[in-house]
Amino acid sequence: MEDEVLTAEEPLSARVPETLHGQRLDAAAATLFSDFSRSRLAEWIKAGRLQRNQRSAKPRDKVAVDDQLVLTPEAEDRVEWVPEALPLDILHEDEHVIVLNKPAGLVVHPAAGHHSGTLVNGLLAHAPEMAALPRGGIVHRLDKDTSGVMLAARSPLAHKSLVAQLADRSVSRLYSAVCRGTFSGGGTIDEPIGRHPTSRTKMAVVPDGKPAITHYRIAQRFGAHTHLDVSLESGRTHQIRVHLAARKHPLVGDPVYGGRATRPAGASERLLSTLTTFSRQALHARELTFLHPGSSESMHFSAPIPGDLADLIRCLSEEDPV
Repeated sequence: MEDEVLTAEEPLSARVPETLHGQRLDAAAATLFSDFSRSRLAEWIKAGRLQRNQRSAKPRDKVAVDDQLVLTPEAEDRVEWVPEALPLDILHEDEHVIVLNKPAGLVVHPAAGHHSGTLVNGLLAHAPEMAALPRGGIVHRLDKDTSGVMLAARSPLAHKSLVAQLADRSVSRLYSAVCRGTFSGGGTIDEPIGRHPTSRTKMAVVPDGKPAITHYRIAQRFGAHTHLDVSLESGRTHQIRVHLAARKHPLVGDPVYGGRATRPAGASERLLSTLTTFSRQALHARELTFLHPGSSESMHFSAPIPGDLADLIRCLSEEDPV
């Protein structure tokens, strides 16, 4: 999620587009759920973990346009999660929790293409007891290229408590974001988010998505851009990125939801260079507040805006004035 809340294992869903009409179910599923191999998906179809239109099916069954596929993948195999000594910017740790400042570029969980060098690999080396917890103690995660404060459970008590706090929305999260375009004032985006109907790796505002609420207020105005303070009521995958893009205000540098790059009228060479070379979504998890699982004390942590994002904001202030 730029802040995805990881509670219970959640099913993945997709609709069959016209281009896949008439294909075998296992072949269509391999296209729509491309994180998994066709053979693995075939096994899950046989086990009833992948259903078509709320019914069990066979791998060879043919799919039709608008068929609804729902996949409940098996939990990731943590046996393959190898501890690695990695540098961690830990803001706080005790017997129950670890709070850290995640740099941009760091993947949270091992997955296809990222079997090592992830945050979980580093945490398992730092605190081996986290290997016994669901998802290695991670209760919410930031996208690879989103920086900032993250919270992880270190004990079963903490895991249960933090999952409950995230579910009842009592964990407070504040982000700094820089997007294209200008706003007349702050506001709220209340639009459901789900899997993109045709692109398995993307999320989108869709009618049958899960409820998602994003609040934003203006931190700083620029001529053709805005620096926002953003808070979440829910934690959906790519929530801030999807909501702002749906309002035609995508995050600067977003490689997935940013769309075609625009050239602000009268932009200086310095501004153009800064915008074109900013190669990640301009999003930072700045503050996090939660109740400590052991003491019930309110805990608040913050992470300073990293250098690349601070440089972008400085350049916009100087080169893109209101």
